[in-house]
Amino acid sequence: MRLTTRQSIQLHGILKGDIWSTIHDINASLLSTLSACGDVNRNVMACPAPSANRAQAQVQELAYKLAMHLAPRSKAYHEIWVDGEKVHTVKEEEDEVVEPMYGATYLPRKFKVGIAFPGDNCVDAYTQDIGFIVKLDGEQLTGFTVVLGGGMGMTNGKKETFPLLGKAFADITPDQILQVAETIVTVQRDYGDRTNRKHARMKYVVQERGVDWFKNEVEQRLGYKLAPPSEVHFHDVEDHLGWSQQADGHWFLGLFVENGRIKDTEEVRLREGLRTVIREFQPGIRLTPQQNILLTDIPEDQRSALEARLQEFGISTDPTTAGAYRYAMACPAYPTCGLAVAESERLFPSIVKQFEEDLHDLGLGDERISFRMTGCPNGCARPFVGDVGFVGRSKDLYNIYLGGNWTNTRLSEPYLLSVKTEQLRETLRPLFTLWRDERQPQEAFGDYCHRIGLDNLKEKVAQVTVG
Repeated sequence: MRLTTRQSIQLHGILKGDIWSTIHDINASLLSTLSACGDVNRNVMACPAPSANRAQAQVQELAYKLAMHLAPRSKAYHEIWVDGEKVHTVKEEEDEVVEPMYGATYLPRKFKVGIAFPGDNCVDAYTQDIGFIVKLDGEQLTGFTVVLGGGMGMTNGKKETFPLLGKAFADITPDQILQVAETIVTVQRDYGDRTNRKHARMKYVVQERGVDWFKNEVEQRLGYKLAPPSEVHFHDVEDHLGWSQQADGHWFLGLFVENGRIKDTEEVRLREGLRTVIREFQPGIRLTPQQNILLTDIPEDQRSALEARLQEFGISTDPTTAGAYRYAMACPAYPTCGLAVAESERLFPSIVKQFEEDLHDLGLGDERISFRMTGCPNGCARPFVGDVGFVGRSKDLYNIYLGGNWTNTRLSEPYLLSVKTEQLRETLRPLFTLWRDERQPQEAFGDYCHRIGLDNLKEKVAQVTVG
């Protein structure tokens, strides 16, 4: 981990105190910061819900094995440098560990993996470098359909950069997942762009060389052919909020956390309440791709007591109380992200509240719309999928993307560029009105925008404005 000069100045005086203590506490809690950054596999996401489907535990186990298999072996990630000086290191002989998969050069860029269950794309499998979609026979795990080459990041003004969704690749068996994943990683290691980091993700290799080329390269390294991919059909993105029963008869409770920020306010003391409940009831804890939290392994006879305890701190167990923001997501942006060019997390709740008021006024208050906002075009809140995306372009200016879908399997398209913050509400209200008046039965907002076409939408809005 290398610190910038600014970070060095800020942290130099406390390194031997707070930083060491924090890292020690993370490790003591059996967590790890390994691969939280760097040109390696960053994470393996899997559906976090311990649902009644008995295959879920097997998938969780495979996800863990895959994460460990793709983890770097070198001890370099345990080093800390300040102002060019190594202030902590490991033994020299441990420094010389050879990376069996990443080699001496690691990857050209970060890498991400997601494992999704049939029908539920809660991990946004198509936005990952590799997406594994579970294949089931009843409750028996039989294999995976693999998609690859997804990624959200782009750079404003750089046409060679763009978001992409994963492409169908192959079907594999459960015992092939580690070898196939590793082999895909090695192809990206060898062919990813090392001259331009903005063009270095695996999605560009897949896009430019083609799936057939990539599959042939993988098969040559594996020494065997891969089965053709099955069709994948997602019908929902579950947020797993509220009470649900587990396969073992226990229960889990999904709690809404606005933007994933666990904090206390005058109305809701979420931080204090969670700390109290976790200490008293000792549930399992899982985090969701929608930035929420699951409390798991709760016995039937503790449900009422746990819920009552949460309510003492103003914490609702009813997900509908989140309103329209239940389906919204924002990246941190200012003041903690150095890449941000516009607000996101601090601004978005108030913006979505305005949309919610308009939707209720139009009789659309019960409709689901996925809103996404990021403070830059790197796409951390996945604004290029879903119904509506706002992407920071500059201070108080956003590009608006429309036409994605609820299951996050279709990219949205730019509708308007450089829209001022105070104009976001007035920009969307005419679109909500058109959707209400012209949609087909049960047609979602993103599907309506995609069907009509964004150029036609602009013409319709202009006619309404003139009228």
